Amino acid sequence: MTTNYNRMELGTFGHDLKEKGRVMSKEALGLTGTEISFNYVKAGDFTPFVHSHTLNEEVYIILQGEGMFMVDADEFEIKEGSVIRVSPKGQRAIKAGDADLVYICIQAQSGSLTQSTEHDGVMSESKASWMK
Repeated sequence: MTTNYNRMELGTFGHDLKEKGRVMSKEALGLTGTEISFNYVKAGDFTPFVHSHTLNEEVYIILQGEGMFMVDADEFEIKEGSVIRVSPKGQRAIKAGDADLVYICIQAQSGSLTQSTEHDGVMSESKASWMK
């Protein structure tokens, strides 16, 4: 048995996440370099605050629904498939439109990525059961 991973079950985005509104994964997954939150905003609702960060950039990945996003003075439409990166100082807020909004937000310290997959990945001789 390996100890090289942690996992969690969110349930379905449409039902279980709706009950919770937001699920943070740092503790459940033992994250040490990122924070990932899974978020649900009911149609017509919005985050009740505008915020920024001191160190962390955020990437928002819209999975379902549509709405509006604000960064500083810019407001723009978002929809399923939209991906937005916001630098730490960006003043941000999000609003669901006529449909419920489901999104993932990934936080990491800005400037901390010093390599990419091509330079960090190591090929293995191991095989998964479906590779035989």
